[in-house]
Amino acid sequence: MPKGNASNAELASIFATMSQLLELTGANRFKVNAYSRGARVIESRTEDLVALALEEGAKKKLTAIDGIGQGIAEAIIEFATSEDIAEHDELLSRVPAGLMQVLDIPGLGPKTVRAMWQEMGVEGIADLKRIIDDGSIKELPRMGAKTIENIKEAMEFQARSGGRTPLGIAMPLAEAVQEELRAVKGVKQLQFAGSLRRGRETIGDLDFLACTTKPDDLREAFCTMEGVEKVLARGETKSSVRLKRDGLLIQADLRIVPASSFGAALMYFTGSKEHNVRLRERALKHDLTLNEYGLFPEDDEDTPPQSRGVKAVASKDEEAIYSALDLEFVPPELREDDPVEGLAATGAGLIDVSDIKAELHAHTTASDGRMSIEELAGAAKVRGFHTIAVTDHSVSSAIAGGLDPDRLRAHIDAVHEADGRVKGISILAGSEVDIKPDGSLDYDDDLLAALDIVVASPHSSLAQDPKAATKRLVSAIEHPLVHILGHPTGRLLPKRAGLSPDMSKLFEAAAGSDTALEINAHWKRLDLRDAHVRGALEAECLIAIDCDVHSEGHFDNLRYGILTGRRGGLTPASCINTWGKAKLHKWLKSKR
Repeated sequence: MPKGNASNAELASIFATMSQLLELTGANRFKVNAYSRGARVIESRTEDLVALALEEGAKKKLTAIDGIGQGIAEAIIEFATSEDIAEHDELLSRVPAGLMQVLDIPGLGPKTVRAMWQEMGVEGIADLKRIIDDGSIKELPRMGAKTIENIKEAMEFQARSGGRTPLGIAMPLAEAVQEELRAVKGVKQLQFAGSLRRGRETIGDLDFLACTTKPDDLREAFCTMEGVEKVLARGETKSSVRLKRDGLLIQADLRIVPASSFGAALMYFTGSKEHNVRLRERALKHDLTLNEYGLFPEDDEDTPPQSRGVKAVASKDEEAIYSALDLEFVPPELREDDPVEGLAATGAGLIDVSDIKAELHAHTTASDGRMSIEELAGAAKVRGFHTIAVTDHSVSSAIAGGLDPDRLRAHIDAVHEADGRVKGISILAGSEVDIKPDGSLDYDDDLLAALDIVVASPHSSLAQDPKAATKRLVSAIEHPLVHILGHPTGRLLPKRAGLSPDMSKLFEAAAGSDTALEINAHWKRLDLRDAHVRGALEAECLIAIDCDVHSEGHFDNLRYGILTGRRGGLTPASCINTWGKAKLHKWLKSKR
């Protein structure tokens, strides 16, 4: 790999692995946390940190980034200049490769895995199976029959579940479960929480919080609902099940909490862990203490305040807790690892599904869509849109039925004819034009100029090195006839990483050429991703949120694009799909 050609994602993966390796080798908690946070920070940055590390004064520039200390900065520079990190290699040499797979098993923490390795010789999944089968695992501390059975089931679950679940699969399931449980007699409040409520692109498991006057009835309903393969736990306050529906296998947890503590519990179990830590730190500065039961006056007692009958300052709802900490309400989508002081202003007026008035990336039967022009327009009208853009594939996308120039000219006429017939919505003649590996577009400029809207997207050569990818995408962004850069990296969750361009250069080009960057709302894409949205907004870029419609149901993916936009701090003003018809069409014509 040429120097400076690695992506932030690759670098972040190295630091995340180093954090795990440090835990397994018994490093101090401070260093483990520093590398873990460094990985999160690196992954969230939009500028190319490997390229930055090659610049003059790199160490000072890197340490100016919150979350990157001297040691992390030196390691980034070492990687950029030598394509290696000596400490990473040294840690890899000390820890058997298979041990990382053991660490991935749900319920097995670093301390337990370290003990298995050092005391039982476990170096991989096969060794773990061996000590279970021969019974020697019982020699480890706190390894009773129930714990061992849980490990066996977790191994089976890991093999069958396939890892984290995409947002677009997890959310409909969670909503269905939520609706069923809310119908149980006695339930007063019930809400899914966790990373799903924060709108993360993939989900580990499902978390539900409830208040009820009939806890036994709710527990019974939860543990016997459709699809429950196994009840993992059934306690007074927490029940866990393994749930299988529509081919998805996932763990679901239900926590029953007092009505007086619902807000505090919802905040705590929504997370993230880092956001909760920052809130607790802020509480201490206000002489308060915060836990999942509420916000309480700080005192010197060792026992929890709720167990001593101490009255909470705030606990019933999240808004009251934020208010008591002198903060505006922070939407769940923003509760990650950022300082809480700036999040309230960022969260004010975030975009919502109801703000969207146009779909600008849609396909018909002319290429690989399932609806005619009129059917597409009708589906958009039902959703209250004033504009629908027909953007069938260009000629290079042969597998998707891409249109050659002659077919496109005929298609433009057909779209304009439909626009004249269908009342109540504007139908635009456009194209999703392939960006070739060298940055050129599929059609000549005369044909591009005949289109009402051009969405330029990468579909091939998605393993291109970062420098070439950056040049390729910047060329498309700066093309005077391009309106939108579609799904900029071309990734597909969870299987294809796509391109890794220097996003800061894309933002600079987009802001300078007045080209919008797309959040593709399909849950397999969500591209731009949340961190990219944040960087684009900082650079004052325009954002489009489009469903890349191929069938009527694809319109329903809009909410996933909205969640991604909200995670990046997107407001309606910066999203072209929220604009009124006159403003949007004026902007489109400005490039003609």
